Amino acid sequence: MDWFFDFISNKFFITAVVSWTVAQVLKVFIYAIINKNWDFSRLFGDGGMPSGHSATVSSLATISALTYGFGSFEFAISGILAIIVCHDAMGVRLEAGKHAKLLNILVDSFEKFSKNELPEVVLKEFVGHTPLQVITGIILGILCAFGMHYLVFV
Repeated sequence: MDWFFDFISNKFFITAVVSWTVAQVLKVFIYAIINKNWDFSRLFGDGGMPSGHSATVSSLATISALTYGFGSFEFAISGILAIIVCHDAMGVRLEAGKHAKLLNILVDSFEKFSKNELPEVVLKEFVGHTPLQVITGIILGILCAFGMHYLVFV
């Protein structure tokens, strides 16, 4: 049972989860402000402001740097992971969302004009992030890591 206590008391894991949670909660509020309606599915959804993925990995890299230093292999691993995840969120996933949006429009248009029905498949459009959403997620992750390091894990 020691492994379970070690796991749930791991400051790196806790910091990453707290950062993700804060980002996802903010995502619900920001979505409500912009769209004038509440969508609690945003709590677990991809895409949107701020990037939960970026907040999570940047907080992990930051807490690693604060704990072990910038010269540590722990920081190197988490820092490279953060770069890959943030790049992917702005690149491949953002483009996949654009493709999904276009394909959904094409399928809808095809059904309207041809009177043929295609299988009911609606592609998820909210999967990637703009650079601003990723940068906001990174800043949020760094702030969460500093807060956790200096206020919680003192």
